[in-house]
Amino acid sequence: MTEFWLISAPGEKTCQQTWEKLHAATTKNNNLAVSSKFNIPDLKVGTLDVLVGLSDELAKLDAFVEGVVKKVAQYMADVLEDSKDKVQENLLANGVDLVTYITRFQWDMAKYPIKQSLKNISEIIAKGVTQIDNDLKSRASAYNNLKGNLQNLERKNAGSLLTRSLAEIVKKDDFVLDSEYLITLLVVVPKLNHNDWIKQYETLAEMVVPRSSKYGLPVNFQAMLLQPSKKTMKKLREVLYELYKHLDSSAAAIIDAPMDIPGLNLSQQEYYPYVYYKIDCNLLEFK
Repeated sequence: MTEFWLISAPGEKTCQQTWEKLHAATTKNNNLAVSSKFNIPDLKVGTLDVLVGLSDELAKLDAFVEGVVKKVAQYMADVLEDSKDKVQENLLANGVDLVTYITRFQWDMAKYPIKQSLKNISEIIAKGVTQIDNDLKSRASAYNNLKGNLQNLERKNAGSLLTRSLAEIVKKDDFVLDSEYLITLLVVVPKLNHNDWIKQYETLAEMVVPRSSKYGLPVNFQAMLLQPSKKTMKKLREVLYELYKHLDSSAAAIIDAPMDIPGLNLSQQEYYPYVYYKIDCNLLEFK
């Protein structure tokens, strides 16, 4: 903790002699303190009555300024909560640390003209510090709102799928886009109810696309290219069905119960328990 005592004393013929006497008594001979001059210009003091009348106002102003300065410092510490060691580095006055600013203090003639009366100068200081206090309140409010929104966002991202954002989970490819007849719905199903969902979701509403509930394609899907002859197509279908029918128990029922889904234009022979695309290389037909 760095503490300074600001004192003022008369007694000698010149200010320099007063300073030298104090310096010798406190620093040079006894090493009781580190002393330095605090440079205050010759201000328009006025009459004794003016000083007495101003003394109470200056005491209030001093307490107000000290309160605002401490408030700024405390709020900076709150903002830098994860970097407490950097608080002192950022507590600067005119770009320098507080000790340097105090020990090398220079009066700002532009801000506080010495031709003004003490009352006017005190009013200028009060106005400036009040503006700092108002700016702090405004920025603190904006910061707290932003911090609150960020915390709410973090809670949503860390919460259940019912409340958190699905942006990192659901991708554009998971949706059927620009379709007149189809719409993709997102459903959060607890793991314990997964089997019940699979059994029932196709009957929850009309025109639910069969086997459309999915997590996405498993990573071990293998693409295979088959080139059947016309004579073996039917047999190949039967073999493929026996091989993959466990993937979709509803595929067999569809064969026996025809169903048209508007917009899909799929015949019953085009629905299989495996992914199927027909690639026709006969681009030109010859008679």
